[in-house]
Amino acid sequence: MNNESYTVNPLVSWVLGQCDQWKVHRDTNYLDKWQEYERLFRGIFDAADKTRDSERAKIITPALQQAIESHTAEIEEAVFGRGEKFFDITDNLIDPQKVDIQLIRNQMLEDFKKGNVRKAVSDIILLSAIYGNGIGEIIVYEKKELIPAMQPVVEMGITAVGVQEKTRFCVGLKPITPYNFLIDPSASNVQEALGCAIEELVSIHSVVSAMESGVYETVPDLSQYAIETDLEPSQEVSDYQENRVKILRYYGLIPKYMLDNQDDSEKFEEVFNKQADEYGTQAADYSDLVEGIVVIANDQYLLKAEESPYMMKDRPIVSFQNDSVPNRFWGRGIAEKGYNMQKAIDAQVRSHLDSVALATVPMMAMDATRLPRGARFEVKPGKTILTNGNPAEILYPFKIGSVDGSNINTATSFMNMLLMATGTIDSSSLQAMTTAEGAGLSVALSSIIKKNKRTLINFQEQFLIPFVTKSAHRFMQFDPERYPAQDFIFTPSSNLGIIAREHEQMQFMNLLKTLGAESPIVPLVLSAIIENSSLNNREQLIQQLQQMMQPNPQEAQSQQAAIQLQLQKAQLELADLQADVQLKQAKAQGEAVETQLKPVETQAKVAASASKYLGDADDPTKEFERRIKLANVALKEKDIDTKARIAELQLQASRNT
Repeated sequence: MNNESYTVNPLVSWVLGQCDQWKVHRDTNYLDKWQEYERLFRGIFDAADKTRDSERAKIITPALQQAIESHTAEIEEAVFGRGEKFFDITDNLIDPQKVDIQLIRNQMLEDFKKGNVRKAVSDIILLSAIYGNGIGEIIVYEKKELIPAMQPVVEMGITAVGVQEKTRFCVGLKPITPYNFLIDPSASNVQEALGCAIEELVSIHSVVSAMESGVYETVPDLSQYAIETDLEPSQEVSDYQENRVKILRYYGLIPKYMLDNQDDSEKFEEVFNKQADEYGTQAADYSDLVEGIVVIANDQYLLKAEESPYMMKDRPIVSFQNDSVPNRFWGRGIAEKGYNMQKAIDAQVRSHLDSVALATVPMMAMDATRLPRGARFEVKPGKTILTNGNPAEILYPFKIGSVDGSNINTATSFMNMLLMATGTIDSSSLQAMTTAEGAGLSVALSSIIKKNKRTLINFQEQFLIPFVTKSAHRFMQFDPERYPAQDFIFTPSSNLGIIAREHEQMQFMNLLKTLGAESPIVPLVLSAIIENSSLNNREQLIQQLQQMMQPNPQEAQSQQAAIQLQLQKAQLELADLQADVQLKQAKAQGEAVETQLKPVETQAKVAASASKYLGDADDPTKEFERRIKLANVALKEKDIDTKARIAELQLQASRNT
């Protein structure tokens, strides 16, 4: 089959029709800006940068480049600052037979490390800072590995050393430049769009290899095609592009009848006409859509068309906005925020350089009639100029004057504006702020940290968690032996970035100064300081600090025994004190009873004394003695009653106590 006899598949026409509309919208609104941002980031001069006709300097200052790299480093540090464990995993199932979650996480981290996922994530973060969006494609592939092995040779009774070929399932991540990405403009994210597509130039041998392995359908000659250089605007055009193929990978909704009736034109027309009568010609292709994958070569050859092979029917594309633009897919990056100030800085610096050049090598006026015939006037160090007469009368330099530093000062002010707009900071500014009041530094750093946190939240919610989740589903689907199907919840392990961590360290140090050495909070503050540090052995230091915080069992036992002795001593002293108080109370109560009974005894004595003068008619003496005896008996009975009453009161008081 040759190119002339090849008929374009209706599905190819439908996909290309959608992608062409999306491409027009993207290029019209964003393409020129993206090319400008990339050029300034790479420091490439363009004639459009000239602000004056007389401008000669072609310098591009690294202000915007520094802001982009500083921002990227801050986000990378927040994601990977704790090492390779940039996410965590929990089980969302109430299952008594839970799998080893830590083992699953460690397996995924190991597989990601083998697939260079960390490098891909770093590139995607950088792309988001330049263009406003970080986009990645999740790729699934098998990789053959050669591993050392020992093979026993029974016949010879020896063990041979060799290699063993092992096939390993892999999940990788591929950074996608916005130049190469197309998406439905009406959508704000990948999943809710009609579809999205990736355009790129690939080597022809990779396409042929995929055809031979059955991944792609075999199609006619792919070499005869005009390559579009717009896919790689930053690359130089060279002859090697003739050995590459333009590939379009479409992920999204596809009319089901186009997939089912690719080789049956009559059935195709029948279904289309039926839907056109029901919904109208324009809406006929949107009545019955299924999630699918379509791969097209050179805008005409259908290499692959199938329903989504992934069990969750999700699209293998993850994307996040560096800075949010509500209800839009394309976001804002650091380059867009600092673009205007970068242009102003470059204009001021180039003006200063031109002034220095004019002052150093001024313009010259000359008498051309007094120069040798055919002589060319050039000002160069050490050059000899022949003149017909006195050179002082023939050559005259224009004095421009001295060059002041106003342009450089203005450029410095613009630099501060750029850092303010991008939410970044450089070392010189930080040093100047450090010498100022601490409150001003804290406020400035807090503002920068908050801006970076917004980017970090977008990265975690829109990119990291979806990527890890989709990768886990692919591991479960294609490698079930190592990854059992479970409903996992993935959480990012991102912490603070460089600036944020240093700011928090400073706050902890200030808090530590206000605490005493014996404060129980000191170990907690020290643990937080070590945790936020960049020390390689911080985990060991934290463990050692925790061990120091735990009490010694022997010391605790000794302290407890001493406390028991002190408690017993206090109890004995309290018992003695209580007994003394009881005794004093009983004595006081006895004295009170005796006081009450004293008048009764006195009355008895008075009666006895008065009776001694009373006589008896018969025998006065006997009557007197009889009365005395009766009085003594009464007094003795009263005394007995009084002592019994005192004893009773004492016993009652003792019981009450």
